[in-house]
Amino acid sequence: MSVVRIQAQDEAAGGASGSAMDRVVAPSRAPARIRIIFGLLLAALAAAAFMLFAPTTGSQTIAADRVTISTVVRGQFEDFLPLRARVTPLVSVFLDAVEGGRVEKVLVEDGSMVEKGQLLAVLSNSDLQLNLLARQTEVTQQINSMRSQELALAQTRLQNERLLIDADLATRKAQRQFELQRPLADKGFVPAKVFRDSQDDYQMSRQRSAVLRRAQATDERLQTSQLAQLRDAAASLSTSLDIARATLDALNLRAPVAGQLTAFSIQVGQSMNRGERLGQIDSAGRNKLVADVDEFHLGRVRPGQRATAAWGGKTYQLKVAKIYPQVRNGTFEVDFQFVGAEPDAVQRGQTLQLRLTLGDTVPALLIPSGAFANDTGGTWLFVVSPDGSTAVRREVRLGRRNANHIEVLAGLEPGERVLTSPYTGFADKVRLDLER
Repeated sequence: MSVVRIQAQDEAAGGASGSAMDRVVAPSRAPARIRIIFGLLLAALAAAAFMLFAPTTGSQTIAADRVTISTVVRGQFEDFLPLRARVTPLVSVFLDAVEGGRVEKVLVEDGSMVEKGQLLAVLSNSDLQLNLLARQTEVTQQINSMRSQELALAQTRLQNERLLIDADLATRKAQRQFELQRPLADKGFVPAKVFRDSQDDYQMSRQRSAVLRRAQATDERLQTSQLAQLRDAAASLSTSLDIARATLDALNLRAPVAGQLTAFSIQVGQSMNRGERLGQIDSAGRNKLVADVDEFHLGRVRPGQRATAAWGGKTYQLKVAKIYPQVRNGTFEVDFQFVGAEPDAVQRGQTLQLRLTLGDTVPALLIPSGAFANDTGGTWLFVVSPDGSTAVRREVRLGRRNANHIEVLAGLEPGERVLTSPYTGFADKVRLDLER
């Protein structure tokens, strides 16, 4: 059987079956240049949006309820400084051990009232006692030597006086013999040899008297000088002996002034070193106040300025007595002395509220005191915009301060609002966005 192959018309025509229905459509593509431009526009829009809505490095957003907003006003500035002062004795005399020793007796207890010269304690020191005995022996020897020298000088003086008397007597006798023989010798009744011998005796007696007088003067001068040196040495030794006695007596500790004995805690048997602090005596009923003042006011506090202190419902007047300019931990120390009466029953170490007047009350532009001044040094602050949405940093000039207000000298106007709370966390910013 034979197979007959039938070709389709399309095949006969040389085309594939279904080719008229399944044609491939080429996708349409935008040019590359258009795509690049479109991408650049999208990037520019993103950058603009970021710059518009993202915070800058010099700004910060904070909640408005986290800060304190105050208004600049005109008012009366009271130039005073509130201080907390502690009570300190007006005069304190320290008791130090002049020489070391062992405590033998304690006669007064700490906190007692003592009188000047009252015996407080007794110490002992064997070395000082031996030193005193040695000084006494040395002084005694020196005094004995001086007495021997004085005795020798007196004996020599007497001997010279006797020799001088004998020489003067011999001179007078020789003078009389010479004067008697001279007229006789002129007339030839006395031999010339005898007369010349009488004359020589007279001259020799005069010269001998003169020599004795010079020798006596020399001995007197030398021995007097030696005696004066011995007396000076004895006086010096006596002075050192007095010092040794005073040092030994200092072991008997006495009160140099009257007052209250404090910090006196020595015990019997305790060994004390030379110069060691034993206690102190505070003036009774006389006190002063000592306050630590912020270094900001160092140039404004002066001696003589007035202050007031309140105690027991009364006000007491004080004045600045002394200023200690050394600054420690940001403060310096000031002594205040009472003018007139002092408060009763105040104790050492107790604190009182003090009000120091620095100047007169004057009209001024004011802002409330705040911790911001410590962060900025008083040279700038944040000023709030009228709508309250932002606060911008502004340079200002601030003046005096008290517990309630700060004086504004330049940079602000009445009615403006500023941030007076601490600037911790945003002191390096120039603008703050305040969220409500």
